[in-house]
Amino acid sequence: MSVSRRRIAKIVTVVAAVAVSVAVLATATVIVLAPRTPVVSSPEETPPAPPPGPNYALPVEAPLASAEFTRVVSGLVDSTWVASVSAASGIPERALAAYAGTAISKERAMPTCGLSWVTLAAIGFVESDHGRHGGSTVGADGTVSPPIFGIALDGDAASHIPDSDGGTIDGDAEFDRAVGPMQLIPQTWRNWHADGNKDGVEDPQNIDDAVVATSNYLCRASGDMVSQAGWRAGVLAYNGSDEYAQRVADAANRYSAAAAKN
Repeated sequence: MSVSRRRIAKIVTVVAAVAVSVAVLATATVIVLAPRTPVVSSPEETPPAPPPGPNYALPVEAPLASAEFTRVVSGLVDSTWVASVSAASGIPERALAAYAGTAISKERAMPTCGLSWVTLAAIGFVESDHGRHGGSTVGADGTVSPPIFGIALDGDAASHIPDSDGGTIDGDAEFDRAVGPMQLIPQTWRNWHADGNKDGVEDPQNIDDAVVATSNYLCRASGDMVSQAGWRAGVLAYNGSDEYAQRVADAANRYSAAAAKN
């Protein structure tokens, strides 16, 4: 899709995709760059099977801001659209601006990826309720306060990932923890770090920085976030659970339906 098409608030209707069989999933190419642990999900011994219904989200576009071009992702999307879609979807405006602006930025840098803001927003919802987990809030500058840290990845209730950063990023010198609104573990942050708000500081607790890093990760894991197989490959690389992918798809489709009313 071209950048010029983003100047029109064009909403693509999300269609229900056929269920993907276990055999197909087994043959899909998934690049797992780093293990993931969502902060809001309770681990279970046997994850439940995905419920019936759509398990995939088609891209949904956001309109460009009328202002002069800016490198700050949250300033790339039209503010009137942000306010309207925020009211319809329940996504806080500051978080929505980060998701939509990042999608626009990624379209410019890597148009073949086709990453939509609804997918980024859905991951942000599942991981931290858009930076509101545990009573945290996203400030005007995009920084989450108080900072969000996931559980220790000690192999008990989650993956076993020994400390890789000396506690510098996650505050834990014994085990790694997922951090920030997009719940990036230190290894992932080191690989895909970003300065989305252009303040000279790369911070996984900042929603602009974290969402841009997530977009880098997803488009590396799957260069095609438009097709069903490509979308699932990207999301499953972020967290290798069918139940997780279903939750993300359900949230993305809810946001798509809400945006379609605007």
